[in-house]
Amino acid sequence: MIRHYYVTNDLDDLEQVEQELESQGFTEPQIHVLSEHDVELKEHHLHEVESVLKLDVVHSTKVWSIFGIIGAISTLLLAYLMGWTNTAAGWLPFIFLSIVLLGFFTWEGGFIGIQKPNINFERFQELLHKGKHIFFVDVEPEQEMIIDKVMQYHPHLKMAGVGEATPHWVVRSQDNFKRFMKFMP
Repeated sequence: MIRHYYVTNDLDDLEQVEQELESQGFTEPQIHVLSEHDVELKEHHLHEVESVLKLDVVHSTKVWSIFGIIGAISTLLLAYLMGWTNTAAGWLPFIFLSIVLLGFFTWEGGFIGIQKPNINFERFQELLHKGKHIFFVDVEPEQEMIIDKVMQYHPHLKMAGVGEATPHWVVRSQDNFKRFMKFMP
């Protein structure tokens, strides 16, 4: 999948584009609008980006958890090489310290990420501050012609680039979960 980004300030046009794409087989998890005007998005029934995903929590947590793993392994290795594990306490305090280090670095990564915009949306921050809306669609290879055809009829949407999309299996899982919830009592 490839993510297509578009910029506009016309929410009425975006609402129409979403309806056209959904009528052509695109699903809700494939279509999102990033904006600083969440209330207006709700009024137009647009699929907004969830608040937590506007921030860099997931990415920063992953990156800092790597530091946590390195710290945990280093602690265990140092304890072994220094012979500290041969005492009456054994490995237990060092294993506990390793777990604490991993948890701390992972938590710290999330804390840092909650203070920054999502790394995938950083390039759009200036446009968002100017009141623009970023429309993005995760497109399967067989849907490329469909999105090109739909976008031809909407000249107010300006192409803003492409990027890495949500993995196919995640989008399909979201579709299946939504379908399941719809049919459950």
